Amino acid sequence: MSDAVSALQGASFDGYCKVEEAGLIGMITLRGDLSSAGVAKAVKAATGAAMPGRGEIAVGKKGRAGWMSPDELLLIVDHADAANVVEAATKALAKEHALVVNVSDARAVYRVAGAACREVIAKLTPADTSVMQSGMLRRTRIAQIPAAFYLEDDETAVLVCFRSVSQYAFDLLKDAAKHGSEVGMG
Repeated sequence: MSDAVSALQGASFDGYCKVEEAGLIGMITLRGDLSSAGVAKAVKAATGAAMPGRGEIAVGKKGRAGWMSPDELLLIVDHADAANVVEAATKALAKEHALVVNVSDARAVYRVAGAACREVIAKLTPADTSVMQSGMLRRTRIAQIPAAFYLEDDETAVLVCFRSVSQYAFDLLKDAAKHGSEVGMG
């Protein structure tokens, strides 16, 4: 078996914000009835987080749970634990209409760090980044590709996209973070 590698193997760029590929991250799509007690229990077991509400990302001791749609969550866990989390959640939800899939190797994750991280993302998405706060998640697009992003804190945005467009996403983020391209949204 080959060793897992991230899409861009830790690529980074220093502009007025730092853009870096986050490396290997465990990501699991969980689809089902989000009002189900069984789903909430599986999410808590997987991440330690409570069920997120619409447009939210909840943080737990073992990971995060992000609301992606009325019947879909993105569970973010340690990459090495993803297969075990899928197995445990699949078993826990065996009597429910649910789907649990490890999508870790199909995604790329970037961190945009700096006081103007919202501005860098705003250049690329129609989402209103000025209202973003920690705990909020937006499923949207950057330029022409689907993506989701959230704030880890006031100076760190995390962006998730498909691995197949990872270089394009990184290049977009680099362009948006170049020195001299500041907009000053403040």
